[in-house]
Formats: sequence, structure tokens, C-alpha cells
Amino acid sequence: MSNLDRACFDRRSLLRAGLFGGTALAISAISRNALAEGTPLKIGIIGAGHIGSTIGSLWVQSGQPVMFSSRHPDDLKPLVDALGSLAQAGTVAEAIDFGDVVFIAVPYGAYPQIATDFGSKLSGKVVIDAGNAVAARDGTDLTAETKAEGIGLTSAKLFPGAHIVRAFNSMSYKYFASEANRAGDRMAIPIAGDDKDALNIASTLVHDAGFDPVIIGSLARAKDFSQGNPLYGLQLTAAEMRQRADALK
Repeated sequence: MSNLDRACFDRRSLLRAGLFGGTALAISAISRNALAEGTPLKIGIIGAGHIGSTIGSLWVQSGQPVMFSSRHPDDLKPLVDALGSLAQAGTVAEAIDFGDVVFIAVPYGAYPQIATDFGSKLSGKVVIDAGNAVAARDGTDLTAETKAEGIGLTSAKLFPGAHIVRAFNSMSYKYFASEANRAGDRMAIPIAGDDKDALNIASTLVHDAGFDPVIIGSLARAKDFSQGNPLYGLQLTAAEMRQRADALK
């Protein structure tokens, strides 16, 4: 059995066991059928920097079709050529249209402009949000808002109608690259969201990337694994992550 066949088998086994399932998905028939059958979900990625290219590459390696995007798609040719036929490059608008799921992996300061330009396209989509707000880079006002309201709730306000799940923001891309599909217990990825269907889809994609998803709670609890908070930067197993998260309740 190849690594790809094994990953697909493991995903179907987990879904049948109810780890990610248990709800009738209502977000889209495409997403529902893909999860039920263990077939690939198309993923559009906004941003092809360290996080976007690392996680996107892991998804391609697990058999997911991925469209990476940037303001200059031609610059992404070396990346997509190296990944093979499941990877392609396009504009942000093309990536959003392509994806059953959209992964945002750009500096948080770009979020307001993305919301202005593409908010209507993102409405109704499952959006995995990996951004972190840093005052020196993203501006003091926006960063202060994420601290006061919580970064998950800030993202939800910026993208009304999108099904936001916070994930892949809790550590450096270097750990995602080195720890994916590691031997023994997988590394846990904390995630948070208000829509359990979107959490189900995001959990599946976290698994496909080579990690164990741990649902921390609603978007309000995404603050627990934002920069500077207790669950940020931890390379734990799922059991260890749940124990830490429960202690914060």
C-alpha cells in the first residue's frame, strides 16, 4: 500500500469511526460527498509564502488538488512544477473559485483588502484562517482589535458569510515541515470555529496534511492559540493538547 493509499484509507477509517463526522454536512454537496467517499477536496490558497507553500505542499502530497495564488502567479511556477500535476497557480480570484475550501496564509494586515476585494466570493466557503496579527507588520489598530475581540472573531467580522476555522497559525512553518506524518503519535494542530460542519472539513484536511486536529472550541477560543497565549508554539500530541486546553476552560 502506498503512502497516498494509506492516507486515504486512514481518513475513511476515521470518518467511519466518527472522529470528524457525526453531522450531516450542509456547506456544499461537493464537500459532503468528498468527505463521505474519502475523495480529494480542491483547495485554493491565498498566499504562497512559508505557511501557504508548506501546508499546500503537504496537501498535494496527500492527493489534494491545490491552486496556489499570489499577485504574481507566474512567480509560483517553480513551486507548482516541483509538486506535479495536482498543483497549479493562479490569481486570488481564480484560487477562490477553484477551491471547495480556501486557505488564507498571508500577513494579517492584508485581510481588510482581501475582504474588500473578495469578501463576496468567500461568502459560503469554508475558509481556513492561518493569519497572525503582528503590530510592527500589520498595524497597531488591527492588531489591537484582534487582541480586544479575539482574532477568530475579528476574522469572522471581516469575512461575513464565510465559514471560518482558525488553524495552522500556532507555530513556525518549520515545525509543520519537519513534524508532518512523524513516527509515533502525530503532532496536534489546535483549531477553532463556530460551524461544526466547517470544523469537520478542516479537521479532515489537518489530518491529510499529516497532523492530529484538536478542536479547542468556538472562534472565541481561537485566542488561546494565538501568538503570546498559552497554546501557541507547542509541539504536543493530541492528548497533551486536549489536557492543556481543558485546563484553560
